Amino acid sequence: MITTFAAALNAGLRKALEDDPKVLLMGEDIGRLGGVFRVTDTLQKDFGNNRVVDTPLAESGIVGTAFGMALRGYRPVCEIQFDGFVYPAFDQIVSQVAKIHYRTNGKVIAPLTIRIPFGGGIGSVEHHSESPEAYFTHTAGLRVVAPSNPADAYHLVRQAIMLDDPVIFFEPKRRYWDKADVDFRAEPELPMDRARVCTTGTDATVVAYGGTVATALTSAKIAAEEGHSLEVIDLRSLSPIDFDTIEESVAKTGRLVVVHEAPVFGGLGAEIAARITERCFYHLEAPVLRVGGFDIPYPPAKLEKHHLPDPDRILAAVDRSLAA
Repeated sequence: MITTFAAALNAGLRKALEDDPKVLLMGEDIGRLGGVFRVTDTLQKDFGNNRVVDTPLAESGIVGTAFGMALRGYRPVCEIQFDGFVYPAFDQIVSQVAKIHYRTNGKVIAPLTIRIPFGGGIGSVEHHSESPEAYFTHTAGLRVVAPSNPADAYHLVRQAIMLDDPVIFFEPKRRYWDKADVDFRAEPELPMDRARVCTTGTDATVVAYGGTVATALTSAKIAAEEGHSLEVIDLRSLSPIDFDTIEESVAKTGRLVVVHEAPVFGGLGAEIAARITERCFYHLEAPVLRVGGFDIPYPPAKLEKHHLPDPDRILAAVDRSLAA
Protein backbone atom coordinates (compact mmCIF):
# COMPACT_ATOMS: atom_id res chain seq x y z
CA MET A 1 0.00 0.00 0.00
CA ILE A 2 1.37 3.41 -0.97
CA THR A 3 1.32 5.67 2.07
CA THR A 4 3.04 8.70 3.52
CA PHE A 5 5.56 8.64 6.35
CA ALA A 6 3.02 10.36 8.66
CA ALA A 7 0.24 7.92 7.75
CA ALA A 8 2.57 4.97 8.35
CA LEU A 9 3.32 6.30 11.83
CA ASN A 10 -0.39 6.69 12.44
CA ALA A 11 -0.95 3.08 11.39
CA GLY A 12 1.84 1.89 13.68
CA LEU A 13 0.42 3.78 16.65
CA ARG A 14 -3.06 2.47 15.87
CA LYS A 15 -1.80 -1.12 15.78
CA ALA A 16 0.00 -0.65 19.10
CA LEU A 17 -3.17 0.74 20.69
CA GLU A 18 -5.19 -2.18 19.34
CA ASP A 19 -2.71 -4.83 20.46
CA ASP A 20 -2.10 -3.67 24.04
CA PRO A 21 -4.63 -1.88 26.30
CA LYS A 22 -1.69 -0.59 28.36
CA VAL A 23 -0.49 1.57 25.45
CA LEU A 24 -1.59 5.20 25.57
CA LEU A 25 -0.60 8.39 23.75
CA MET A 26 0.11 11.74 25.41
CA GLY A 27 0.98 15.13 23.98
CA GLU A 28 -0.02 18.67 23.12
CA ASP A 29 -2.89 18.82 20.59
CA ILE A 30 -2.58 15.15 19.63
CA GLY A 31 -6.24 14.35 20.31
CA ARG A 32 -8.93 16.48 18.67
CA LEU A 33 -6.43 18.19 16.36
CA GLY A 34 -4.52 15.00 15.53
CA GLY A 35 -1.16 16.63 16.15
CA VAL A 36 0.56 19.48 14.35
CA PHE A 37 1.56 17.09 11.54
CA ARG A 38 -1.66 15.03 11.85
CA VAL A 39 0.30 11.92 12.83
CA THR A 40 -2.31 11.02 15.47
CA ASP A 41 -5.33 11.99 13.37
CA THR A 42 -8.58 10.12 14.32
CA LEU A 43 -6.90 8.10 17.09
CA GLN A 44 -8.65 9.91 19.94
CA LYS A 45 -11.98 9.52 18.17
CA ASP A 46 -11.42 5.77 17.82
CA PHE A 47 -9.77 5.00 21.18
CA GLY A 48 -11.15 7.67 23.51
CA ASN A 49 -9.82 10.48 25.71
CA ASN A 50 -8.25 8.09 28.21
CA ARG A 51 -5.97 6.45 25.65
CA VAL A 52 -5.12 9.48 23.51
CA VAL A 53 -4.63 12.32 25.94
CA ASP A 54 -4.40 16.03 25.13
CA THR A 55 -1.97 17.44 27.67
CA PRO A 56 -1.11 20.95 28.87
CA LEU A 57 1.80 22.75 27.20
CA ALA A 58 4.33 21.42 29.70
CA GLU A 59 6.92 19.02 28.32
CA SER A 60 8.44 18.26 31.71
CA GLY A 61 4.97 17.40 32.99
CA ILE A 62 4.21 15.22 29.97
CA VAL A 63 7.37 13.14 30.33
CA GLY A 64 7.21 13.08 34.14
CA THR A 65 3.62 11.83 34.09
CA ALA A 66 4.39 9.26 31.40
CA PHE A 67 7.40 8.05 33.38
CA GLY A 68 5.23 7.48 36.44
CA MET A 69 2.69 5.58 34.35
CA ALA A 70 5.46 3.45 32.83
CA LEU A 71 6.55 2.50 36.34
CA ARG A 72 2.97 1.35 37.01
CA GLY A 73 2.86 -1.01 34.02
CA TYR A 74 1.63 1.21 31.20
CA ARG A 75 3.41 1.80 27.89
CA PRO A 76 2.98 5.51 27.27
CA VAL A 77 3.99 7.20 24.03
CA CYS A 78 4.75 10.90 24.41
CA GLU A 79 4.78 13.35 21.55
CA ILE A 80 7.03 16.38 21.85
CA GLN A 81 5.50 18.82 19.39
CA PHE A 82 8.83 20.05 17.98
CA ASP A 83 12.46 19.11 18.62
CA GLY A 84 13.33 22.48 20.16
CA PHE A 85 10.62 22.01 22.80
CA VAL A 86 12.15 18.89 24.35
CA TYR A 87 14.61 20.77 26.56
CA PRO A 88 12.17 21.47 29.44
CA ALA A 89 11.80 17.67 29.69
CA PHE A 90 15.54 17.00 29.36
CA ASP A 91 16.11 16.63 33.10
CA GLN A 92 13.27 14.11 33.42
CA ILE A 93 14.65 12.08 30.51
CA VAL A 94 18.36 11.97 31.37
CA SER A 95 18.15 12.05 35.17
CA GLN A 96 15.18 9.77 35.77
CA VAL A 97 13.94 7.85 32.72
CA ALA A 98 17.38 6.78 31.49
CA LYS A 99 18.69 5.71 34.89
CA ILE A 100 15.85 3.87 36.63
CA HIS A 101 16.69 0.41 35.26
CA TYR A 102 20.36 0.68 36.29
CA ARG A 103 19.56 2.39 39.58
CA THR A 104 17.26 -0.46 40.63
CA ASN A 105 19.70 -3.18 39.56
CA GLY A 106 17.36 -4.24 36.77
CA LYS A 107 14.26 -4.62 38.95
CA VAL A 108 12.33 -1.68 37.43
CA ILE A 109 11.71 -1.05 33.74
CA ALA A 110 10.49 2.09 31.97
CA PRO A 111 8.77 1.13 28.69
CA LEU A 112 8.36 4.71 27.52
CA THR A 113 8.57 6.01 23.94
CA ILE A 114 9.20 9.70 23.34
CA ARG A 115 8.42 10.81 19.78
CA ILE A 116 10.28 13.91 18.60
CA PRO A 117 9.90 15.47 15.13
CA PHE A 118 13.43 16.65 14.35
CA GLY A 119 15.55 18.39 11.75
CA GLY A 120 14.91 21.13 9.25
CA GLY A 121 13.80 21.53 5.69
CA ILE A 122 10.25 22.81 6.26
CA GLY A 123 10.90 26.53 6.68
CA SER A 124 9.96 26.73 10.35
CA VAL A 125 10.63 29.53 12.82
CA GLU A 126 13.13 29.48 15.68
CA HIS A 127 13.15 26.40 17.98
CA HIS A 128 11.29 24.31 15.38
CA SER A 129 14.19 22.79 13.41
CA GLU A 130 16.74 21.43 15.86
CA SER A 131 18.78 18.21 15.70
CA PRO A 132 19.35 17.28 19.37
CA GLU A 133 20.10 13.58 18.89
CA ALA A 134 23.68 13.73 20.24
CA TYR A 135 22.41 14.82 23.66
CA PHE A 136 20.44 11.59 23.94
CA THR A 137 22.88 9.18 22.32
CA HIS A 138 25.40 10.38 24.90
CA THR A 139 23.02 9.29 27.69
CA ALA A 140 23.42 5.68 28.78
CA GLY A 141 20.11 3.91 29.33
CA LEU A 142 18.27 5.33 26.32
CA ARG A 143 17.59 3.70 23.00
CA VAL A 144 17.59 6.22 20.15
CA VAL A 145 16.17 5.51 16.69
CA ALA A 146 15.42 7.56 13.56
CA PRO A 147 13.42 6.03 10.69
CA SER A 148 13.96 7.45 7.22
CA ASN A 149 11.04 6.01 5.25
CA PRO A 150 7.38 5.03 5.72
CA ALA A 151 8.00 1.27 6.15
CA ASP A 152 10.57 1.83 8.88
CA ALA A 153 8.32 4.43 10.50
CA TYR A 154 5.56 1.83 10.82
CA HIS A 155 7.71 -1.03 12.07
CA LEU A 156 10.13 0.91 14.28
CA VAL A 157 7.42 2.73 16.22
CA ARG A 158 5.75 -0.59 17.02
CA GLN A 159 9.08 -2.15 18.02
CA ALA A 160 9.88 0.86 20.21
CA ILE A 161 6.57 0.68 22.05
CA MET A 162 6.93 -3.04 22.72
CA LEU A 163 10.46 -2.63 24.07
CA ASP A 164 10.97 -2.52 27.84
CA ASP A 165 13.65 0.18 27.50
CA PRO A 166 12.93 3.90 27.09
CA VAL A 167 13.21 4.96 23.45
CA ILE A 168 13.82 8.39 21.96
CA PHE A 169 12.07 8.19 18.60
CA PHE A 170 13.25 10.88 16.18
CA GLU A 171 11.01 11.57 13.18
CA PRO A 172 12.47 13.61 10.29
CA LYS A 173 9.70 16.14 9.84
CA ARG A 174 10.61 17.03 6.26
CA ARG A 175 9.91 13.40 5.32
CA TYR A 176 6.37 13.26 6.77
CA TRP A 177 4.90 13.66 3.27
CA ASP A 178 7.24 11.23 1.50
CA LYS A 179 5.37 8.26 0.03
CA ALA A 180 6.37 4.62 -0.35
CA ASP A 181 4.89 1.15 -0.46
CA VAL A 182 4.29 -0.34 3.01
CA ASP A 183 3.14 -3.89 3.68
CA PHE A 184 1.32 -3.54 7.00
CA ARG A 185 0.96 -7.32 7.29
CA ALA A 186 4.65 -8.08 6.93
CA GLU A 187 7.08 -8.62 9.76
CA PRO A 188 9.95 -6.14 10.13
CA GLU A 189 12.84 -6.87 7.78
CA LEU A 190 15.45 -5.99 10.40
CA PRO A 191 15.78 -5.91 14.18
CA MET A 192 15.40 -2.47 15.71
CA ASP A 193 19.15 -2.00 16.26
CA ARG A 194 20.37 -3.01 12.77
CA ALA A 195 21.47 -0.63 10.02
CA ARG A 196 20.26 -1.12 6.46
CA VAL A 197 22.41 -1.16 3.34
CA CYS A 198 20.22 0.83 0.94
CA THR A 199 22.46 0.66 -2.11
CA THR A 200 25.61 -1.38 -2.63
CA GLY A 201 28.79 0.17 -3.97
CA THR A 202 32.53 -0.24 -4.21
CA ASP A 203 34.16 3.22 -4.14
CA ALA A 204 32.98 4.79 -0.87
CA THR A 205 30.48 4.26 1.95
CA VAL A 206 28.02 6.99 2.88
CA VAL A 207 26.30 6.65 6.26
CA ALA A 208 23.20 8.73 6.99
CA TYR A 209 20.05 8.63 9.11
CA GLY A 210 16.64 10.26 9.30
CA GLY A 211 16.09 13.06 6.81
CA THR A 212 19.54 12.80 5.21
CA VAL A 213 19.13 9.24 3.92
CA ALA A 214 17.10 10.41 0.91
CA THR A 215 19.76 13.07 0.27
CA ALA A 216 22.49 10.43 0.39
CA LEU A 217 20.57 8.22 -2.05
CA THR A 218 20.19 11.14 -4.45
CA SER A 219 23.94 11.71 -4.14
CA ALA A 220 24.60 8.05 -4.99
CA LYS A 221 22.53 8.36 -8.19
CA ILE A 222 24.44 11.46 -9.26
CA ALA A 223 27.75 9.77 -8.42
CA ALA A 224 26.80 6.78 -10.55
CA GLU A 225 26.28 9.10 -13.53
CA GLU A 226 29.82 10.37 -12.92
CA GLY A 227 31.27 6.86 -12.76
CA HIS A 228 31.53 6.44 -8.98
CA SER A 229 29.86 3.65 -6.99
CA LEU A 230 28.61 4.63 -3.52
CA GLU A 231 27.29 2.29 -0.84
CA VAL A 232 24.61 4.06 1.21
CA ILE A 233 23.81 2.86 4.74
CA ASP A 234 20.75 3.98 6.69
CA LEU A 235 21.81 3.88 10.33
CA ARG A 236 18.22 3.57 11.71
CA SER A 237 19.43 3.02 15.29
CA LEU A 238 21.53 5.86 16.71
CA SER A 239 22.05 4.16 20.06
CA PRO A 240 23.18 1.46 19.92
CA ILE A 241 24.90 1.84 16.55
CA ASP A 242 25.33 -1.13 14.25
CA PHE A 243 29.08 -0.72 13.75
CA ASP A 244 29.40 -4.23 12.31
CA THR A 245 27.43 -3.31 9.19
CA ILE A 246 29.43 -0.11 8.72
CA GLU A 247 32.72 -1.94 9.28
CA GLU A 248 31.85 -4.60 6.71
CA SER A 249 31.07 -1.92 4.15
CA VAL A 250 34.17 0.18 4.83
CA ALA A 251 36.38 -2.92 4.66
CA LYS A 252 35.12 -3.25 1.08
CA THR A 253 35.11 0.39 -0.06
CA GLY A 254 38.03 1.77 1.97
CA ARG A 255 36.32 5.14 2.41
CA LEU A 256 33.59 6.59 4.64
CA VAL A 257 31.54 9.79 4.62
CA VAL A 258 29.07 10.37 7.47
CA VAL A 259 26.12 12.72 6.92
CA HIS A 260 23.74 14.35 9.42
CA GLU A 261 21.85 17.61 9.81
CA ALA A 262 23.21 18.39 13.26
CA PRO A 263 26.38 20.51 13.55
CA VAL A 264 29.53 18.52 12.80
CA PHE A 265 31.30 19.51 16.02
CA GLY A 266 30.48 16.96 18.72
CA GLY A 267 27.89 15.31 16.50
CA LEU A 268 27.11 11.63 16.08
CA GLY A 269 29.40 11.53 13.06
CA ALA A 270 32.40 12.09 15.34
CA GLU A 271 31.68 8.89 17.27
CA ILE A 272 31.19 6.93 14.06
CA ALA A 273 34.40 8.33 12.60
CA ALA A 274 36.40 7.44 15.71
CA ARG A 275 35.02 3.91 16.03
CA ILE A 276 35.45 3.07 12.35
CA THR A 277 38.97 4.48 12.35
CA GLU A 278 39.77 2.13 15.24
CA ARG A 279 38.10 -0.88 13.67
CA CYS A 280 39.06 -0.32 10.01
CA PHE A 281 42.43 1.43 10.26
CA TYR A 282 44.16 -0.94 7.85
CA HIS A 283 41.27 -0.86 5.37
CA LEU A 284 40.86 2.92 5.15
CA GLU A 285 42.31 4.57 2.05
CA ALA A 286 41.41 8.07 3.29
CA PRO A 287 40.35 9.79 6.51
CA VAL A 288 36.69 9.45 7.53
CA LEU A 289 34.90 12.66 6.50
CA ARG A 290 31.81 14.28 7.96
CA VAL A 291 29.14 16.41 6.29
CA GLY A 292 26.67 18.19 8.55
CA GLY A 293 25.17 21.43 9.69
CA PHE A 294 27.45 24.34 10.51
CA ASP A 295 28.42 25.20 14.08
CA ILE A 296 25.77 27.88 14.46
CA PRO A 297 22.28 28.14 15.96
CA TYR A 298 19.78 26.95 13.36
CA PRO A 299 19.49 29.73 10.77
CA PRO A 300 16.33 31.54 9.60
CA ALA A 301 14.12 29.62 7.20
CA LYS A 302 15.35 31.52 4.13
CA LEU A 303 18.91 30.36 4.83
CA GLU A 304 18.36 26.75 5.87
CA LYS A 305 19.04 25.39 2.38
CA HIS A 306 22.62 26.60 2.82
CA HIS A 307 22.85 24.99 6.28
CA LEU A 308 21.51 21.52 5.52
CA PRO A 309 23.67 18.91 3.77
CA ASP A 310 22.80 18.58 0.10
CA PRO A 311 24.12 16.36 -2.72
CA ASP A 312 26.71 18.96 -3.70
CA ARG A 313 28.29 18.95 -0.24
CA ILE A 314 28.11 15.17 0.08
CA LEU A 315 29.68 14.61 -3.33
CA ALA A 316 32.37 17.19 -2.59
CA ALA A 317 33.32 15.10 0.46
CA VAL A 318 33.29 11.95 -1.66
CA ASP A 319 35.59 13.64 -4.17
CA ARG A 320 37.97 14.65 -1.39
CA SER A 321 38.00 11.09 -0.12
CA LEU A 322 38.63 9.60 -3.56
CA ALA A 323 41.43 12.10 -4.18
CA ALA A 324 43.26 11.24 -0.95
